[in-house]
Amino acid sequence: MRILHTSDWHLGHRLYGRNRYDEFAAYLNWLVDYIAEQEIELLLVAGDIFDTTTPGNRALELYYRFLHRISNSPCRAVVIIAGNHDSPTLLEAPKDLLKQFDVHVTGTPATEPRDQVVYIPGLQGDDLLVCAVPFLRDRDIRLAGAGESQEEKAARMEKEIERHYQQVYAAAMEIREERGKPLPVIGMGHLFMTGAKTVDGDGVRDVYVGGLQQTFGGRFPEGMTYFALGHLHLAQRVGGGETIRYSGAPLPMGFNEARKAKVMLQVECDREKLQVHEVPVPAFRELHILKGELPELLLEIAQLKEQGSTAWLEIRHQGVMEAGALRQQLYDAVDDSDMSLLRIRTSLHLKTALAQEYEAQSLDDLSVDEVFERCLQSVDLGDDERIELRDCFQEILSSMHMQDRRSE
Repeated sequence: MRILHTSDWHLGHRLYGRNRYDEFAAYLNWLVDYIAEQEIELLLVAGDIFDTTTPGNRALELYYRFLHRISNSPCRAVVIIAGNHDSPTLLEAPKDLLKQFDVHVTGTPATEPRDQVVYIPGLQGDDLLVCAVPFLRDRDIRLAGAGESQEEKAARMEKEIERHYQQVYAAAMEIREERGKPLPVIGMGHLFMTGAKTVDGDGVRDVYVGGLQQTFGGRFPEGMTYFALGHLHLAQRVGGGETIRYSGAPLPMGFNEARKAKVMLQVECDREKLQVHEVPVPAFRELHILKGELPELLLEIAQLKEQGSTAWLEIRHQGVMEAGALRQQLYDAVDDSDMSLLRIRTSLHLKTALAQEYEAQSLDDLSVDEVFERCLQSVDLGDDERIELRDCFQEILSSMHMQDRRSE
């Protein structure tokens, strides 16, 4: 069976306040065409379909329009799991309807492990099973144990995650035995594997369960044919092998990702062999980081203008200059072009830099969640208080996103 593994679309994501709906639409259009041309039979989307738990109308429209188009393509089935950015309830709301179009959505872990196993029939009898495990939230992993240290709680959490995957895999083995076929078993998950790589500014949100940062260093069931992971934005292998992979995000979530190759993973799977190869994803918008002193920056901008560039720019000024004058000259330089200047970063004066332990950051350097986490770190609070404050903060954010959604 020909399978395509993707994840972390983050529909609705904004880059320094700029919406990116045209990029998302271009990617999804390209994806539909690729699936048709390559006759992909199964699409796996390993979480973080949306950038927020309360996506706006345009993000929802892109998602459902894509699923409608896929239903008229050669793709026989789609399996989608929720990520930590997604609302499980929102994803699962049309679950029964989508199932009629062979779109299988798992937002929350089912009470019965076998309900997280999806049977996919193949054209040539090359059927397979998919163990669809969404992001496991606090309510899914109950951590009890009075007087436990943080290390003991972390170990318990990791054990519970591993146990959940083992239970779903065991259910798949039962289904395989019932069908009397040696069916391949594909796993799906959304989590941070210990030792995996990230990029500064890639938007990967620290995940906390029960006040602990969630990373998983345990073992997946050994009998899995392939494991499709989501959450990290860099495509990478886990443990150096071919069978446990992150596909990465198809669009760069920040300027530091702009020069990183974006791919999807195409998997050829049958009873005898497994082949995985990377499918390059085109860049649907230019993102450029320009570094140097003002004359160098102005020269690079002039060269991009001559090329007719429509890039979004991040400027990293490495000289010493009054901030207002610097901004004015840079904005004047791009004013009569199709480029947009999204961000200007300036180096600190040497004496100031040496007087600080880390590089100064403005609010533009931090996400809303990062600002809140730094506030939490600045006060003396217990774990329970931190959890309660995080929940309240997320509720406020959701309310704000809902207001934005209504105004669109």
